[in-house]
Amino acid sequence: MDKIDDKPLTRWQRFKDNDIVWSFLSSPGAMIAAVVASVMILACIFAPVIAPFDPFDPAQISLWDGKLPPSWVEGGQSKYLLGTDNQGRDMFSTILYGGRLSILVGLAAVCLGMVLGVTLGVIAGYVGGVTDAVIMRLADVQLTIPGILLAILINGVGRAALPYELRDEFAIYVVILAIGLTDWPQFARVARGATLVETNKEYVQAARIIGLPSLLIMSRHIMPNTLRPILVIATIGLALAIISEATLSFLGQGIPPTTPSLGTLIRVGNDYLFSGLWWITLFPAVALIVLVFSVNLLGDWLRDALNPKLR
Repeated sequence: MDKIDDKPLTRWQRFKDNDIVWSFLSSPGAMIAAVVASVMILACIFAPVIAPFDPFDPAQISLWDGKLPPSWVEGGQSKYLLGTDNQGRDMFSTILYGGRLSILVGLAAVCLGMVLGVTLGVIAGYVGGVTDAVIMRLADVQLTIPGILLAILINGVGRAALPYELRDEFAIYVVILAIGLTDWPQFARVARGATLVETNKEYVQAARIIGLPSLLIMSRHIMPNTLRPILVIATIGLALAIISEATLSFLGQGIPPTTPSLGTLIRVGNDYLFSGLWWITLFPAVALIVLVFSVNLLGDWLRDALNPKLR
């Protein structure tokens, strides 16, 4: 048993001795990014509790209070800390609710892309042959197309397939599908590479010899061992998915303007930017930048922490 001064190690000492925990505690940038991202994500999740107003409740919205500046600027009101938008919605509350929607879309899109990409990548690496060639050539072809253009195309096709009266109602699901289908090749390539390494190991060969089904070998033995690099791609992919949602919404191809997300708020504010209503664009843009930057920093740290060559 490991000991310090002839005393057994406590749980906290064992926890701190973990390689990933030690790497995290020795990286001030990663800790600051984790705190910032956690605070922002939790604030968005608990928006109904934290936000002073509900931007979805017409009874709490007054057009007479529209386009008010932040409370510290002349003409502002103390109850609207960051001012109001063109519809009279409190900017602070709207950013919290909009951030929650953007994070939800990003998480759902990353999960969709991860599930699809990892599944196809493991199948390609394990089966090989024609199956491998077809899947990876599809991934290569898709990677030659700019992601945002492909997302716009998928989003447009998805909306066109829906009845007109249902387009706004299902807009969020169409955006998730568009971003998720755009992101799968990265996951597939990483999963395939990890699968090719694992397939040649003894435990996989032993599983084949005793007659385990290929599906069971892939799902129970190979797939769990591909999760480390996949986790890094997913963390960075979350930031990219949030940016993709904001870009689609800014271009009018994502969330409807009546539903607040960080992208729609920036788009609405852009229409009034040259009228001097800078706060409608600035505050959602700052929230988006800080959130994406902190998640990206966590992804970079996680990539280095899980790289055995850097230990």
